[in-house]
Amino acid sequence: MKRGIYILLVSILFISCSDFQKTLKSDDTAAKYEMATDLYEAEKWNKSYRLLDQILQQFRGKPQAEKITFMHAMCSYQLGDYYISSFHFDKFTDVYPQSEKAEEAAFLAAKGYYYNSPVYSKEQKETVEAIEKLQLFLNRYPNSEYLSEANTLVKELDFKLEKKAFEIAKQYNTIGEYKASIKSFNNFLLEFPGTSLRGDAFYYRFNSAYNLAILSVEHLKEERLKDAINYYNALKKGYPNSTYSEIADMMNADLQKELNTFTTKS
Repeated sequence: MKRGIYILLVSILFISCSDFQKTLKSDDTAAKYEMATDLYEAEKWNKSYRLLDQILQQFRGKPQAEKITFMHAMCSYQLGDYYISSFHFDKFTDVYPQSEKAEEAAFLAAKGYYYNSPVYSKEQKETVEAIEKLQLFLNRYPNSEYLSEANTLVKELDFKLEKKAFEIAKQYNTIGEYKASIKSFNNFLLEFPGTSLRGDAFYYRFNSAYNLAILSVEHLKEERLKDAINYYNALKKGYPNSTYSEIADMMNADLQKELNTFTTKS
């Protein structure tokens, strides 16, 4: 019995594949449209896309064009080809702005840009572009059913930019470029005032100022010691219970000791 069912299923699959290949190679656009729609509804994205890709241009200006254009973009999206899907969804919203699918298309276009955003350690051009696209969507559809998800995606992308800027500033600290590190952290704090990395930035800025002062040449040392102590005070005021408090206190004691030598000399 089980063998019979298996043979039947294999036969159906073979016939189905045979029908698909036959339709794919034919010149019957109506048959391709019908099969592409059936495959789309069955979530057979790859096969549906192949048929839709063949007939997309042939249906331009016809009543079915709107549906085909949307399905074609959706197949690309479901297949993970986000560059192509975003291009086609954007085109769909331009051509069919009054469509009942326009809002969904606009969101999926923006979400496609989100998926193309690389890890924070790489160039963030696509991340900036994704934020812009999502913000445009939010401005256009402020009451959208996708509002919450879109805002979540923007926050994720914003954090990626924050992380990128933070790690660059921290890397300057790691390689001993303390002046560049301090400047980068100051810029970071100005650009991302609400960042969750603010406390860490305060510490590493102080750490850079500490090292710059301790390792400084004599004629610049007193001023740099005072600057470092100011950064320490900013850290303590903003984050009195920071996880860095103990080591920061020890570093500040070193700074005060060094600064006292200048007071004694005078």
